[in-house]
Amino acid sequence: MSDTKAFIVPARLARATSKSWLQLLLLAPALLSVASCSMGSKASAAEASATQGAPGEPYPNMPAIAPIGVRIGKYRDVPPSAQGPAVDPKKGYRLQELGRGLYLITDNAIQSMLMVHDKGVVVLDAPQALAAHIPQAVAEISDKPITHVIYSHSHADHIGGMKALGEQRTIIAHEETLRLLKRDADPNRPLPTVTFADRYTLDLGSQVLELSYHGNAHEPGNIFIYAHEQRVLMAIDLVFPGWMPWRRFAVAEDVNGYFAQIEEIQKLPWDTFVGGHVARVGTRADVDTQLEFLRDIKQAATTALATTKLGEGLNPADQQNPWAVFDNYIDRVAAQCVNTMTPKWAPKLAGFDVYIWDQCYSMEQTLRIE
Repeated sequence: MSDTKAFIVPARLARATSKSWLQLLLLAPALLSVASCSMGSKASAAEASATQGAPGEPYPNMPAIAPIGVRIGKYRDVPPSAQGPAVDPKKGYRLQELGRGLYLITDNAIQSMLMVHDKGVVVLDAPQALAAHIPQAVAEISDKPITHVIYSHSHADHIGGMKALGEQRTIIAHEETLRLLKRDADPNRPLPTVTFADRYTLDLGSQVLELSYHGNAHEPGNIFIYAHEQRVLMAIDLVFPGWMPWRRFAVAEDVNGYFAQIEEIQKLPWDTFVGGHVARVGTRADVDTQLEFLRDIKQAATTALATTKLGEGLNPADQQNPWAVFDNYIDRVAAQCVNTMTPKWAPKLAGFDVYIWDQCYSMEQTLRIE
């Protein structure tokens, strides 16, 4: 009962002044202990504040958006710009044609693609959540079998449904993806049978897919997949149309590489973008918006790092504890970053209040030590 992360802050408090809800949060263990009668005595606020390590005042200008680990009653609503066509609940997925013989399959949370060619169907990623639906979707668009599967990268949420597709097919992936899958030894993610280093063209006569590798960003081996005729680019876990990126820039292994790859995406000749998540495909405007967000957060974190003083407001008794000194500093940098980003971006990006603290912490670290 003493873990503050389990304390649910009512939405009206979380959206009210930051000082009021944060003080309530900091006092949560005491409040919960009183409520459960697990303590025989009540310490006064004065006694608590005099105790080393007791809850104190929030940082100056603490953001109203709850920090990581704090649960609130209600997150911000998803704006219409981030929503996509509805999924038939009886089917559990929807198909969307993206050009001749090319289809998106999605449950409005995760995305894959299917390409019909003369001799069969290519599956571009086999997500765990869609594995049960892919055979049915293939039957809707073709009477031919699955001949190839392309792995965008090694992560299980995107290819962990491969084994559920049945017999082995030709599986194409980057050589780094093969290395990672050998390490993981997951029977649900069979090893690729064809790999490449830089570029690979899958020429199926009536259809062509161009695969290319642009270095580490999200993770090693994550590739771009381009359907030239349809002008569709698939690049997974980089751009999230209408949404805040998943936490810490989609857990990018190389944040600078992540920024660079989105700039590269902006320059390529495509009309429709498939990012692997959320409820709709992307447009060039979506990529422009995400780049603008990234540039803004980089500037916000740069300014916060330059204007935040080390050790300011820290308990003097903790000055000899370097972990405490830097924790205090980093938290205040992140708080300033969140405050800077909120007015412009909270109304624009779905999930802003869910992951803005994650993004600011990640940006701070990238700028400070990389």
